[in-house]
Amino acid sequence: MPADLDLTRLRVLAAVARTGSLTAAARELGVAQPSVSHHLARLDVEAGLPLLERVGRGVQLTEAGRLLADRAEEILGRVEAVGRELDALAGLRAGRARLAAFPSALATIVPAAISALVRDHPGLGVGLVEVEPPEAVAALEAGEVDVALVFEHTDVRHARSVEDLSKYVVTPVLDEPVHLVVPASEAASDGSASDGGAAPGLAELADADWIAGCPRCRADLVARCAAAGFAPRIAFETDDSMAVQALVAAGVGVSLLPDLALRAHHARGVVTHPLPGARRRVLALTLGAPTPPTRELLVRLVAAGAEGMPREGVALTSTRP
Repeated sequence: MPADLDLTRLRVLAAVARTGSLTAAARELGVAQPSVSHHLARLDVEAGLPLLERVGRGVQLTEAGRLLADRAEEILGRVEAVGRELDALAGLRAGRARLAAFPSALATIVPAAISALVRDHPGLGVGLVEVEPPEAVAALEAGEVDVALVFEHTDVRHARSVEDLSKYVVTPVLDEPVHLVVPASEAASDGSASDGGAAPGLAELADADWIAGCPRCRADLVARCAAAGFAPRIAFETDDSMAVQALVAAGVGVSLLPDLALRAHHARGVVTHPLPGARRRVLALTLGAPTPPTRELLVRLVAAGAEGMPREGVALTSTRP
């Protein structure tokens, strides 16, 4: 039986097999040729069989040498794979992921994702910053965060947060409906409440006052109203989705809100209807290959995004008087 085989000497033998000579192997390994000869002599002893034989002024592998060289590549590959797995495990015990996200995500999917992450990996830490998508992307590019959570209105190019997504590694988190938000009093009067009445179309609200959100949400609103044949009369603008709903409930206007905003807070006195064809994608952006903690955070964000989303064809229309 051969003695325990030294990994360094196996690397030397594998290099000789790849390069075809002691000199080339020494050059590849960055060591002196006598060092290569010494390791091979010791490996002969460990293997219990000669691994090289002289051929003219050079050497070649014996049958035992070829067998061991082939196995050496496999053994070294497995050792390196184990090393990578151990590094990843160490990263999950004491690593940290930094996330920039917009408010409605921070109020819904982000807490669920972080809760699952720290439950599975108690040693991990998560840093959070609340910013709108353009600022989240800037923080990502500046190296201040590891993940930027952004949203994109799928069919309105000038409402996008990021012009060129090809610069990033993109992880889709969820695809959510956009809802028409109207006062419950008006919905009840025209029979469009959630107990079976039909949702009003945008064209029916051409004369209404509108409440617009952030610049990207406003661009989406304007584009959808234009497609319906009118320019919306925007009476108020606010980034706060709770304020939007309060204004709608007070009867001072109507609005569009994405599903996450309504999952975070659904005010009394409003009725919501999914707007046909209106969608918003939530994406997690990273630069390059994610670290183990960042990768685990991405997995949890996708899982949290899937929870609570409506099944295909199921409306979220609801009333909370």
